[in-house]
Amino acid sequence: MVTILSISRHSPESCPMNNAEVKKIVTEDMGKMEEVAKKHGIKRIGGWAVPSEHITYSVQEAPSLEAYQKYMMEFSRSKWATTETKVVIGMEEVKEMLKQAK
Repeated sequence: MVTILSISRHSPESCPMNNAEVKKIVTEDMGKMEEVAKKHGIKRIGGWAVPSEHITYSVQEAPSLEAYQKYMMEFSRSKWATTETKVVIGMEEVKEMLKQAK
C-alpha cells in the first residue's frame, strides 16, 4: 500500500461555490467517490479544504500509484483544478529510516 497526499488548486473563477457548471461536476463526482474508491481499492483517509485559498488536501491509501491514477481518471477534476500527487510516508517510517541511516 502507498499513502498519497493530493493537493488541488483552482482559480476563483473555477470555484464550485461561484461557478454553477463546476458545482454540478463536483457534486456528481462526490456522489460516486466511495463507489469508485472501492472499485480501485482506495481507502480515503481524509480531506480538508482551505476555501479562502481555493485549495483542497486529501490523503488516501492505495494498493499502488497506478491504482490511484486510475481512480483519479474517473473524475472530472482536471477540467477545473490542478492536482499535485505526492507519495508520502508516516513519521514512524521516518524514525526507522533514521535509525538505519549511516
